Amino acid sequence: MSVVKINVLTVPAEQRETLEKRFASRAGAVEGSDGFEWFELLRPVEGTDNYLVYTRWRDEESFQAWMEGPMKAAHQGSSDRPKPAASGSTLWSFEVVQQAKPKSA
Repeated sequence: MSVVKINVLTVPAEQRETLEKRFASRAGAVEGSDGFEWFELLRPVEGTDNYLVYTRWRDEESFQAWMEGPMKAAHQGSSDRPKPAASGSTLWSFEVVQQAKPKSA
């Protein structure tokens, strides 16, 4: 089954809009990657400053290939690159062991 990677980003309130705009402008950056299955950016509603960047991959190898290729290239750049909107980041990794989808109507 698939693997899930959740990047937990600590984002100060004054940087939330910046973070969301940056993710919106990167549309398509991961969607064409081999093994990519799903992406969601989750905004905190209460009790935390942490955004969750949820991605699902066919397998660990697909995720690692993206990390070492397109993602690495996208995060290396010139010195005039804007300052990160997040003040911290932690990567959580999971294997999907069960899943369900809605029953057809």
